[in-house]
Amino acid sequence: MADEIRMTPTTVVLLRRFLEDVGNPLFGFEAVREFKLSSGSVYPTLARLEKAGWIEGHLEDIDPKVELRRQRRYYTMTPKGAVEATRAMDRFTARYQLPSWTSGLRPATGNALSRLVPAWGIGRSALGGAQ
Repeated sequence: MADEIRMTPTTVVLLRRFLEDVGNPLFGFEAVREFKLSSGSVYPTLARLEKAGWIEGHLEDIDPKVELRRQRRYYTMTPKGAVEATRAMDRFTARYQLPSWTSGLRPATGNALSRLVPAWGIGRSALGGAQ
């Protein structure tokens, strides 16, 4: 698969977050803080996911001089990302027991895709099945 993403612990945590909270953007430092991950793993993972088309990033619309801080780059999962991430998480969870520190998140497998497909208007044919 051309868009194969390495399933590192950081990748698993970020994908679970994106699948759990579809449509709610995430910025890098928020992930660092929320999941106690290193910025050295979060930012490269976000870059890989964005390059693969699984997420898309945009700068927030603020005036840094007024807000007295830099603009944040927010990331949102794409419809393609939802399909690919769900498949990747299904393969991953079929092979490995997830660490206990991810237990606060609901599993991004099983019916997660059934919740995402209607939200983005993706037909079953996009998932490799019949309409």
